[in-house]
Amino acid sequence: MEPLTQRQIQILKNVIEEYIETAEPVGSDNLDRKYNLGVSPATIRNEMATLTNLGYLRQPHTSAGRIPSPKAMKFYVDQLMQEKQLTVGEEVAAKQRVLETRDNFEKLMQEATLALSQSTKTLTVAVIDNGEVWHSGYANILLSPEFYNIDVTAQVLALLEEGKRIRDLLMLGEWDEPVEIMFGEDTGWQNFEPVGIIACRFTTPQTKGALAVIGSTRLNYPVIIPVVRYFSSLLSEAYN
Repeated sequence: MEPLTQRQIQILKNVIEEYIETAEPVGSDNLDRKYNLGVSPATIRNEMATLTNLGYLRQPHTSAGRIPSPKAMKFYVDQLMQEKQLTVGEEVAAKQRVLETRDNFEKLMQEATLALSQSTKTLTVAVIDNGEVWHSGYANILLSPEFYNIDVTAQVLALLEEGKRIRDLLMLGEWDEPVEIMFGEDTGWQNFEPVGIIACRFTTPQTKGALAVIGSTRLNYPVIIPVVRYFSSLLSEAYN
């Protein structure tokens, strides 16, 4: 497959970031008004059509706008986004809050998932290799319009009750990167297509596990990825 041109990459980045912000299909006129792309709306439309044919964009229903595909989101995470690093103050506050419970593993896991959900405004889940699960922040999923669909929300909440299913999802297989990005449609589960997951594994002398946030595919990846990575490192650090 031919690599994308710089113009196509810029248009794709703008579409993705606009969609993350608004949850609405993005049209060429919108991009022309909001971003200084230096080309006509007709050229933007042609490039968006090309990106659609290449599998990076989709056209939902009869809307004139486009939304990014999981392929596009993975490309964005791997090559386009710039992570927003935690401040020293944020790191210190998280470390003090989580590690003060290290004397009790159950409390440590409860506090880590609670603190992560409050920091990222997402549903969070942690699982260890025996299938034991902790989760927090259930109400946060309702901040995204994707979860106004009761079937999607029911599928996510049902997942939280199945330790083996969560363990298999987060702990089986090799990861190419320390942080794994998962998309609901890749699971093949019914009504899971709008779901996005950011996960990171951790290791203690006693067990292995994974920490993850669950939301829509529009998760704020530049902000959330470094937070998940840092909280996971705290769990590994707690007993090492």
